[in-house]
Amino acid sequence: MGRRSKAGYEIPLAPLERILRQEGGYRVSEEAVEKLRDVVEKLAREIAKVSVDMSKHAGRRTIKAEDVEVALKVVLGRMAGSLAP
Repeated sequence: MGRRSKAGYEIPLAPLERILRQEGGYRVSEEAVEKLRDVVEKLAREIAKVSVDMSKHAGRRTIKAEDVEVALKVVLGRMAGSLAP
């Protein structure tokens, strides 16, 4: 688990390009796919960090779905706070 691609990314580009096309993107630039990958991977890493903290706080070594759900709310809350004027 956790093997990285040559460039150090975990998330492959092809599935992200498919998602952009499935959502109506007729033409999708490589730069757009790479940017989406960067954003998704950064978000996933932040959620993972908070999830780990949640499981440790609860005295567990296992990360549960509830940890990820709470972490998502925490991370999105932080993002919303940083976007506020």
